[in-house]
Amino acid sequence: MLKLYEKQIFSRLLLGTAQYPSPAILEGAIESSGTEIITVSLRREMMGGNSGNKFWSMIQSLARHVLPNTAGCHTVKEAVLTAQMARDVFATDWIKLEVIGNHDTLQPDVFALVEAARILTEDGFKVFPYTTDDLTVAERLLDAGCEVLMPWCAPIGSAMGPLNLHALRSLRGHFPNVPMIIDAGLGRPSHAATVMELGFDAILLNTAVAKAGDPVAMAGAFAKAAEAGHAAYHAGMLEPRDVAVPSTPVIGKAVFS
Repeated sequence: MLKLYEKQIFSRLLLGTAQYPSPAILEGAIESSGTEIITVSLRREMMGGNSGNKFWSMIQSLARHVLPNTAGCHTVKEAVLTAQMARDVFATDWIKLEVIGNHDTLQPDVFALVEAARILTEDGFKVFPYTTDDLTVAERLLDAGCEVLMPWCAPIGSAMGPLNLHALRSLRGHFPNVPMIIDAGLGRPSHAATVMELGFDAILLNTAVAKAGDPVAMAGAFAKAAEAGHAAYHAGMLEPRDVAVPSTPVIGKAVFS
């Protein structure tokens, strides 16, 4: 079980709701993943007038906890305003905080992120900040009132998987009691298992599922991989060795002449 602010959840996978071929496939992927938390962009909900209303009605019918996000925001003012609007639209004080600093990599603007996080936590929000794997930034976000961190492992939508395992391992080790959700860059279920084996608490996916040949099947595959990695970490994995170690004892073995 994982505690995110006041909520206890059992699933180790959070799922985004953008870019799916159809609402039916999105609904199937959510069911297949077993996720209890889905992310929704305020822009996605509001665009298209009536279509946006239909989308929101479908999301409500799934009875999942909604985590609105500030996707596409590039300034503190824009992110804070979007979060406040999302609180009214989705009736939740949870917010996935994104403040993008680079147009090509979609890397967070960590300076603006910390400032926005402080403003929002003081306003009563439960902030889930999309951040880098930098230890100092993590400390600043925690000081700003965040109780959950969402570090990336690669650029959004890149599907490259974890690019800096050393940094992710250090981040996890420095803050062992802080819930951490890997957000952005996962492309394969094996990537999910890898980061979960480092001790992270959950993963957030969108593109890797939505753009798969079979999003419903891929959602289920990622859910299983996340659970496998989590179980392996807590089971205690064998560390790599430089030499071979026989699994069959050599002392006391039978001798044939």
